[in-house]
Amino acid sequence: MNWKIKTGNGRVKNTLAEKYHPVVLQLLADRGISEEEDIEKYFGFDYDECLGDPFSISGMATAVSRIEKALKEGEQVAIYGDYDADGVTATAVLKETLTEVGFPEVLCYFPDRQTEGYGLNETALEQLKKQGAKLIITVDCGITNVAEVEKAKALGLEIIITDHHHAPAKLPDAVALINPNIPDSGFAFKNLAGVGVAFKLAQAIYEKLAPEKVEQLKWALDLVAIGTIADCVPLLGENRILVKYGLIVLSKTRRAGLLEMFQVGRIDISENKVPNAHTVAFQIAPRINAAGRIDHASASYNVLVGKDPVEARMLALELEDKNQKRQKITTEIFREVQILANNSFKDRNFIFAESPHWPMGILGLVAGKITGEFGKPSMVLARKPGIFSGSLRSVPAVNLMEIITRCSSLVERFGGHSQAAGVSVLPENLEKFCAQMTAEVDKELAGKEIVASLEIDSEISAGDIGWELVDALKKMEPFGEGNRQPVFCAKNFVVVDVKIVGNGQKHLKLALRGEAGSPKIFDAIGFSLAEKFPDLKNGDKLDIAFNLEDDEWNGNRKIQLKIIDLKLVAE
Repeated sequence: MNWKIKTGNGRVKNTLAEKYHPVVLQLLADRGISEEEDIEKYFGFDYDECLGDPFSISGMATAVSRIEKALKEGEQVAIYGDYDADGVTATAVLKETLTEVGFPEVLCYFPDRQTEGYGLNETALEQLKKQGAKLIITVDCGITNVAEVEKAKALGLEIIITDHHHAPAKLPDAVALINPNIPDSGFAFKNLAGVGVAFKLAQAIYEKLAPEKVEQLKWALDLVAIGTIADCVPLLGENRILVKYGLIVLSKTRRAGLLEMFQVGRIDISENKVPNAHTVAFQIAPRINAAGRIDHASASYNVLVGKDPVEARMLALELEDKNQKRQKITTEIFREVQILANNSFKDRNFIFAESPHWPMGILGLVAGKITGEFGKPSMVLARKPGIFSGSLRSVPAVNLMEIITRCSSLVERFGGHSQAAGVSVLPENLEKFCAQMTAEVDKELAGKEIVASLEIDSEISAGDIGWELVDALKKMEPFGEGNRQPVFCAKNFVVVDVKIVGNGQKHLKLALRGEAGSPKIFDAIGFSLAEKFPDLKNGDKLDIAFNLEDDEWNGNRKIQLKIIDLKLVAE
């Protein structure tokens, strides 16, 4: 893997040198955060002061007034949610809010990923109409459903849309549209997840209809953190506030389903162990997503909102089983596409594959793994009767929404973000669509070298590694998309001890000494690196790329280097 080490070109302001660690200031400067005001905002976590006014958002006042009317007139309200972790958590936040302000019953609907697909559909609208719904509020979906909103109006239904996905040129004629991607949306921070947008609506509902209960909304931040992290939106601005406090609430959660999930999945979260974003991203979010990928999202929703401990235990076990099935199926499909990519796409910039045997819910995961391995945009489709549908993932140099828009005459439906999108294509258009997408990707990548590379934030020495730096880095949390955990490199470490550990003997556990006989010996762990470096031995000299962390076990705290990559130094 090619290491690309930043040269520290970001200009550091000396006015904050006594307040913040110099390495942290340089890291922020290299990320475009160098002005004193911006640095203070980055480290500012005041919940009440840092969250924007929800009523400054376009459509918010209209939406809340319509919800107030529904409450006064006893109308049936339904929430129409997406089937992923973002949509499920958003649905739960809004359902709890509406219940708290006085709605006796709120319907919640999740489409089936396999049979209904993403967003509003006519059959679901007709079903909700039969159940007595008058007002439908979408979360994490709806912004592209122009025809479906017209169908709803014909049925006598009114729609409020809350979404955060790319807004098309033609927007649905809904009662209110609340989406940061709409021009002049009024959002102070435009990168909220679907659950973040739902949270802003919840804020406004409490402020207008039950201001005396507004503090209760803080207890929904565990759900907001899960959905925000799961949807991989940048952990900057309001998202940092929501996730920072949400992780604390998650450590104190009394949600029966989450507590059972922690126990069943052996997830170490408690009041004494506040989770980080990585734990949510890789242990909690996949389990919540598993239901919608394998079966139906209602199972995940019930885990989040259920109160009965016995039922919660059963649901948590069910999710665990679905997640294990999801992992197995993902691995199998990934291997199929991997073989195809190696055989047919070595000299091509856009990888695509399709099969009638692949479940829709797994395709985004597979596309992500393919793009991660090959460093190229990819598309993985399921062939269903009369339509191909699936997911795309991209590399930073290629904006999927821009290039799919240029190919839009060949697709039936599409939506998503710059790096992740979904499409539906008719069989007669598939070959042309793939050809045009390949041409568009080629244009975007013309003159650019596609090489798997690792971006290194800073090169440091063994002498730089200490508790002062570790504690300063912790203040940069939560880490995630847009605020990634810093990656360092250091040269000429000497291997003092090497072990292969973990299930399947996949991980390297090393003891490393700094160069020139340094007395410091550091613990290091390289997950899934044992197969790549099977012949490491004591005395070998290494250059390493790593994250710098603290590792606490049974009350003992020590510095740990989490190795991402390493290179043997020739003697």
